[in-house]
Amino acid sequence: MKYTSKLKKLLLDIAINIYFSNVINRFRQIFDYLGFLIHSYNSHGIHSPFVFSLYNEVLNVKKEYYCFEEIEKLRTSYLNNKQLIEMLDYGAGSVLGKSNKRKISDIANTSLQSVKHATLLFRLVEYFKPQNIIELGTSFGITTCYMAGVSKQIKVITIEGNPAIAKIAQMGFNKLNLDNIKLICGSFENHFEEVLKETGTVDFILFDGNHRYEPTIRYFKQALKYKNQHSVFIFDDIYWSLEMKKAWQEIIQSPQVTVSIDLFDMGIVFFKQGQHKQHFKLRI
Repeated sequence: MKYTSKLKKLLLDIAINIYFSNVINRFRQIFDYLGFLIHSYNSHGIHSPFVFSLYNEVLNVKKEYYCFEEIEKLRTSYLNNKQLIEMLDYGAGSVLGKSNKRKISDIANTSLQSVKHATLLFRLVEYFKPQNIIELGTSFGITTCYMAGVSKQIKVITIEGNPAIAKIAQMGFNKLNLDNIKLICGSFENHFEEVLKETGTVDFILFDGNHRYEPTIRYFKQALKYKNQHSVFIFDDIYWSLEMKKAWQEIIQSPQVTVSIDLFDMGIVFFKQGQHKQHFKLRI
């Protein structure tokens, strides 16, 4: 009985700590957003022809495209699916090898990019016309579909660590006939470098799979070796945690980054030669 009582107390303490940690993190994000609103601006504050055009032609544009409806039907099917699947999480806050079962609908509700940001990724791909795209963190593949849906000529390689989630994502790609997507199931540590080598030079990368400082910086430095002056690197959830805030600040201070854009929910960096270093906080 003594050990049972101690175990219950330990579990209660852990639950309380997790609860208050989540509450504190949520308040921090609110304050971060208020600070972002104070220091960000729209097109009137942009003193760069490149970023001004990007803002008015892509970032602050709301357009519907032919493929959006079918992708959103796929999203809805995940949000309504109560099937339980086995989880194996390699990302922030997880323990390698930790396993539990969760509903597909619950995972989709917390992990899928919003329609706003998924369609923004579509417009960015359409605007920059990359030949290849690498995505770290497939989830159920909604953002993958948006990026691959721009053109069948674009090769998309996406990496997902959870076999059950990868299987569902692949079924979605097949359903939408997106055969320009190559899905790799496994950890980023085991596959990212080989994908970079296979690609040769990287046009467009979405970092959306591990929201910790050390892995984010490591993946960024790995990718730098394969960039070109037209490469676009996108980092999701740059205010998600103190670690991600620290990583983002280090990334934009890199000597190789010439232009960076903070949209709060995501950050974008460019490597344009001959352009002096500029950083923008933009509201969209």
